[in-house]
Amino acid sequence: MTTYVLRVWVPDRPGALGAVATRIGAVQADVIGIDIIERGAGRAIDDLVIDLPDGDSVETLLAEMNQIEGVDVEDIRELDGAPPDPARQALHVAGLIQRGASLKQQLCRLVEGAQGLIGADWAVVIDLETSALRSFVGEDMPSEKWICAFVAGATTGGVSREHEDIAVTALPDPKLKLVVGRGRLPIRARERCVLEALCALLAE
Repeated sequence: MTTYVLRVWVPDRPGALGAVATRIGAVQADVIGIDIIERGAGRAIDDLVIDLPDGDSVETLLAEMNQIEGVDVEDIRELDGAPPDPARQALHVAGLIQRGASLKQQLCRLVEGAQGLIGADWAVVIDLETSALRSFVGEDMPSEKWICAFVAGATTGGVSREHEDIAVTALPDPKLKLVVGRGRLPIRARERCVLEALCALLAE
């Protein structure tokens, strides 16, 4: 068995998720976890953790999904190990941040936790006064100058503007921002709320 996370858009109505589960079962796969990412405008975005009998079944599974009216597959990715429990993972990261012995250590744990929780490509805490990265993790991140310019453009006039692939989150210290990037998938509203909750921990 190989474990995958399947992100799907489904109609937000009774029976829609059951139809998806039936199609998954048709390829001898098993749904072992469901996480509702977002709801609105008559649709829901769900992450389904599934066990497939072998990797060759992926194309067959996607073909089955395409047969369901109103259902769209946004992404499918293979997991390296057992699927994490999102709630336990978030609590673990929160505990690590709060137990940090210094602000430097807390910021390090914040960027690592933010990257891990939402599967980001990179995460940084940037000081807007000095344009310096206070902590960072990941690869292929933009330059400090670019990040500062992006943050300024995304928060012009005190109004925060969301961008699909980048999330900017305020820290209790107004000159610090957590900036997270993920090119493969849009960053959803619930994931942005998770980042806000993590940043708020630094005020306690």
